[in-house]
Amino acid sequence: MYYTNYDSPVGKLLLAASDKGLAGIYFEQHRHFKGSAGWQQDDGHAVLLQVRQQLQEYFAGQRRQFDLPLDLSAGTPFQQSVWQALLDIPFGATASYGELAKRIGKPSAVRAVGAANGRNPVSIIVPCHRVIAGSGALTGYAGGLANKQALLEMEAPKGLI
Repeated sequence: MYYTNYDSPVGKLLLAASDKGLAGIYFEQHRHFKGSAGWQQDDGHAVLLQVRQQLQEYFAGQRRQFDLPLDLSAGTPFQQSVWQALLDIPFGATASYGELAKRIGKPSAVRAVGAANGRNPVSIIVPCHRVIAGSGALTGYAGGLANKQALLEMEAPKGLI
């Protein structure tokens, strides 16, 4: 695994890539991150340079979709199905955990979907921040609720009252 650091508007992020693609984006206080022991720092890694560029465009309001090779193989098949479903939530939109459970064909697995969402290793790019409670409340985010709120506000349609 290769990594680099990136200073973003939501704090310092650790970007990680395998030979297959982007495998992780972790906040400084990221819940569920086991650390980078044994990883090799590579600030010039091609995928990590792409990620850095696309994140800069995203935070500048110039990018709404990411076009990056992803390596989501660290998850179980169920987790991977949830993470794939997250990719279908459009920029500026949200979905509830229940809606996400229905999208993957497991309507009664709301809690399991929530747990898989929380274990998403590729924050921001695989937009787990777009998942909210059925009531509309912001709940759990591995990078912290303040960061979840900041990302949602950044993506919110402008000019609407």
